[in-house]
Amino acid sequence: MREKAVERRNVNKEHNSNFKAGYIPIDEDRLHKTGLRGRKGNLAICVIVLLFILAVINLIITLVIWAVIRIGPNGCDSMEFHESGLLRFKQVSDMGVIHPLYKSTVGGRRNEDLVITGNNQPIVFQQGTTKLSVEKDKTSITSDIGMEFVDPRTQNTLFSTDYETHEFHLPNGVKILNVQKASTERITSNATSDLNIKVDGRAIVRGNEGVFITGKTIEFRMGGNMELKAGNSIILNGTVMVSPSRLPSSSYGEQFNNGNWLRFKLCMCADGTLFKVQVTGHNMGCQTSVNPCGATH
Repeated sequence: MREKAVERRNVNKEHNSNFKAGYIPIDEDRLHKTGLRGRKGNLAICVIVLLFILAVINLIITLVIWAVIRIGPNGCDSMEFHESGLLRFKQVSDMGVIHPLYKSTVGGRRNEDLVITGNNQPIVFQQGTTKLSVEKDKTSITSDIGMEFVDPRTQNTLFSTDYETHEFHLPNGVKILNVQKASTERITSNATSDLNIKVDGRAIVRGNEGVFITGKTIEFRMGGNMELKAGNSIILNGTVMVSPSRLPSSSYGEQFNNGNWLRFKLCMCADGTLFKVQVTGHNMGCQTSVNPCGATH
């Protein structure tokens, strides 16, 4: 028993002094590594930087909204949002371009004026092809489909370019209508005022079934030529006065048989029908081989 106790003591002493007992050498590269290393670490850094940039942008937008719209504990100081979709501005607003939604309305308070000011620029209201431009010296309305002004209280049409439904009347106070082209059945003036049609260039009056001009006195003034064309005939009913000082005349001694010019004489029948006769000599009348007036002319 004494020998067994000595042997057991020696074994325990050797075991307690051997720190490599049960150690198995393993390659460190084959061990499982924890944490983000390599590409995963770089990707994590990029994500963190991106989130930081987004946070800074969000902070800037929040500061701009707070400074411009003036959002405070009591709500927005510059505008109001209503459940009906109404957006009300409570202070002076500086905006460049406004795009209202479909069938939107822009207006002011009931007892206050809506003031819209452009800084050295015209104020333009545009919807599709219809455009209203308010400038310093004029106001112009351009539309390809027509326009109509309606009283919002009575719903009465004050002014409309729909010729088929409404008769075209100029509003009170409007004396001049400037158009490039107009298609209508007739143009009339008041019984106590004259109808003046003025153009800077060339005026063309055309009718599908003829042109009838009536009035107490009809006067044509032009700086160039006047051309009358008709499919059948031109009838002047009434007193016709022509100023010879404005008509072109040939120079003295110029021969009628000059081949470079063709001269015609303007003649009129008793019923007002006009026709022309080629001039072949001096002091010739209106005799033609084909009589356009009937018995006499």
